[in-house]
Amino acid sequence: MKSELRVLDDDVPLVHGPAGTGLEFKARFFPGIDHRTWSNWKWQIRNSITDFNELSDILELNAHEKKAFAGISGSIPLRITPYYLSLLYGKGRQYPLKNTMVPSIFEQKIGFGESGDPLNEEHMSPVPNIVHRYPDRVLFLATEFCSAYCRYCTRHRVVGKESGKCSLSSGSWDNGLAYIASHPEIRDVLISGGDPLTMSDARLDYLLSRLRAIPHVQIIRIGTKTPAVLPQRITPRLIRVLKKYHPLYISIHFTHPDEITPETSVACRMLADAGIVLGSQTVLLKGVNDNEKVLTELFQKLLMIRVRPYYLYQCDPVQGTEHFRTSVDKGLEIMSKIRGHTSGYAVPNYVIDAPGGGGKIPLLPDYYQGRDEEYVYLRNFEGNFYKYPDLKTSV
Repeated sequence: MKSELRVLDDDVPLVHGPAGTGLEFKARFFPGIDHRTWSNWKWQIRNSITDFNELSDILELNAHEKKAFAGISGSIPLRITPYYLSLLYGKGRQYPLKNTMVPSIFEQKIGFGESGDPLNEEHMSPVPNIVHRYPDRVLFLATEFCSAYCRYCTRHRVVGKESGKCSLSSGSWDNGLAYIASHPEIRDVLISGGDPLTMSDARLDYLLSRLRAIPHVQIIRIGTKTPAVLPQRITPRLIRVLKKYHPLYISIHFTHPDEITPETSVACRMLADAGIVLGSQTVLLKGVNDNEKVLTELFQKLLMIRVRPYYLYQCDPVQGTEHFRTSVDKGLEIMSKIRGHTSGYAVPNYVIDAPGGGGKIPLLPDYYQGRDEEYVYLRNFEGNFYKYPDLKTSV
């Protein structure tokens, strides 16, 4: 039976479930917790799993994961919400989504070309909280906290740490806001972190209002994984806050089709119904989603919940992530198999965020085959060749 949304108050959209293994998980590990409590996003954060002993009581861990906990812990702390952990429960030792959240001994290896800050963000940060890579837009790092930590995180040097680089203090935010206000070329601000949607409604409201008050800021975007790992956070009260600041865009980090649950579908429906444009950002990960069937299913399911697949990222060469990275050739092969076999709306841009701060560079399979004086020669998704009439003339 499908879960159904029932709103009890402004902070708790209650989904009647969980169902299946999720219901078994809740009954076993959180006995006595009613659906209303389970659906409270603050309860989910407070009761997130952050300890190996707790985790090993719930999930089957493989040898690489056990070694990681027996030795030095990874550079990224462990944190998984009860909701997301219920998706991993009972799926076995090699379940793809588990591998993205549970530390592995492979994180201790520094692979070829890896660094702590592969995108050179620290050198493009004129003031704390701001990364100014592109002429007309900036990244505003609002928090170092996430409700669940991905093991391949680009900002592993910052997330989950009391580094001071993304402090929640008003002074730090004020410096970033003053920088944006003093640079009229900035028309687009992406709020990220950490995960901005883990902040309170009041903090979000404050930040969005300050940004919207800057006359030259046209577009505000939020980068988040919350609808996938903590869909309970998308409440009527939050929606009312977000609706005040259009045009507002939200980029959601989805990894695998198993993340598209009734709870996530409700969360995305609420956001879309509020007029917020939703796009997805997916990282290509070896052994997790490096398969055209898995990615096609994910992208098609995203369209069904009104999220437009936007980017498929080649995994950044972050320190300790070599075991997650496919070759670029593998990514191009997957994109070649996806294109032509599903709707164009379901085909994201495959990009590399260039190491050193070069920005996002799109990659395409070799469809353009060259030209002569009369024609451009093309190869389609089936490998067939075509020519397009295009007389070569001087400009």
